[in-house]
Amino acid sequence: MTEKRKMSLIGFMQAQNCSTYPGSWRHVASDPGYLTPEYYQSIARTLEAGCFDMAFFDDRLAMPDLYSADHAQTVAAGVRAVKLDPLVVLSAMAAVTTHLGLGATYSTTYYEPYHVARTFATFDLMSKGRAAWNVVTSLNDSEAANFGKDEHLEHDLRYDRADEFLETTLGHWDTWQEGAIVNDKDTGLFAHADKVKRLDHKGKFFNSRGPFTVPRSSQGQPVLIQAGQSGRGRAFAARWGELLFVVYPNLGLAQKQYAEMKAAIAASGRNPDKVRIATACHVVVGETDEIAQKKFEYMDDLAEPIDGLTLICEVLNTDFSTRDIDAPFTDEEMAAISGWQTFRDRVVTLSGKKNPSVRDFVEFSKRARLREFNVFIGSPKTVADEMEKWFTEGGCDGFVLSPTHMPGSYEDFVRMVVPELQKRGLVRTEYESNTLRGNLGLDIPQAGDWKTESGPDSPAAAIKGI
Repeated sequence: MTEKRKMSLIGFMQAQNCSTYPGSWRHVASDPGYLTPEYYQSIARTLEAGCFDMAFFDDRLAMPDLYSADHAQTVAAGVRAVKLDPLVVLSAMAAVTTHLGLGATYSTTYYEPYHVARTFATFDLMSKGRAAWNVVTSLNDSEAANFGKDEHLEHDLRYDRADEFLETTLGHWDTWQEGAIVNDKDTGLFAHADKVKRLDHKGKFFNSRGPFTVPRSSQGQPVLIQAGQSGRGRAFAARWGELLFVVYPNLGLAQKQYAEMKAAIAASGRNPDKVRIATACHVVVGETDEIAQKKFEYMDDLAEPIDGLTLICEVLNTDFSTRDIDAPFTDEEMAAISGWQTFRDRVVTLSGKKNPSVRDFVEFSKRARLREFNVFIGSPKTVADEMEKWFTEGGCDGFVLSPTHMPGSYEDFVRMVVPELQKRGLVRTEYESNTLRGNLGLDIPQAGDWKTESGPDSPAAAIKGI
């Protein structure tokens, strides 16, 4: 008998003063302890009690400071003004959990492959096979300035660099074979030298020799997360991602784009059933639909105009502060917006305008509002009904839950919604594995699966069974 398909649950977190919803810090019940390990450890325990697949940290490498070319309003309003290193925070969470997956965002534009390979491989060992790397190419000139660059790389060039970054990183992860270490004190043999190879990668963007210094973990290597939804981003995600994070505003678009993404994965020569797609959402749950609606209204009212303006400028790498809010962008200006193309294209689609205005970007993106992501509002049954519909009708493989406030949003979901989903057989009641790959149903890559031919024209690598 085939086991019933289970939806993935991922906690969408920020190592900062607020969640993805900037107004969350203003919530009367928000815990101000975000600079302490206990804050994140408490949330980790809650997510593990709810049998979540993973806690995942989004990240930027700069404070949002493009609006008015100044950081003052960002700091004053608390719009993601604090940003801690997510992998360090995850280390604190790993210490108090045993099954919860732990994912962090690191950039291919501002880091080096060997550094990322060693950092995540080490964390994968220290978490006993629960690590995941969210691969991003970063967004804007503020991030570039923090790393000594005059401007951010052009969109497609960032993905070209990222492709070679992944080839190099996975190449290093593949250089230790199973059984390399023997620790034979009697013979004095520590490890079989013929089971540890050197990468010797020479390419367009990177030269990285090796040998790599971190052996494989119990899950082989960290899980790769990707969230690219632009044309170039989708191709990158289809080639590399094992867990894809998306933003689907409604079920109709979700069904269309989910099917397209699965087809793209298959076209890249990979098994789409071994790639999970999870859509971002907010959940506002109450004991009744009426209570939940009142909670939503209170939470939504926490947003301030500066929140959206600041974050739109951040994501589009453009300062809108001196522009007439109702003036349409010209074709040239739309083409010149160098930030997140997916975000820009979503506003065009939802507004129905080829040349939207700043007001359109604010209104239709819902940036910094609860409606930026799909929102499930209601009693446990109402919320579970909606999640089940998305999951069973071809909209997604699971959900990336962004909290409206911390830690109460996760506590409410685990206390009220998880039991309802478990009763329906939609989510696990206990973990199947001690590793993240095991709980996601992903195969363990075996040493030698990765093709390590180097050079800028090296063939796309493949992981067997994925």
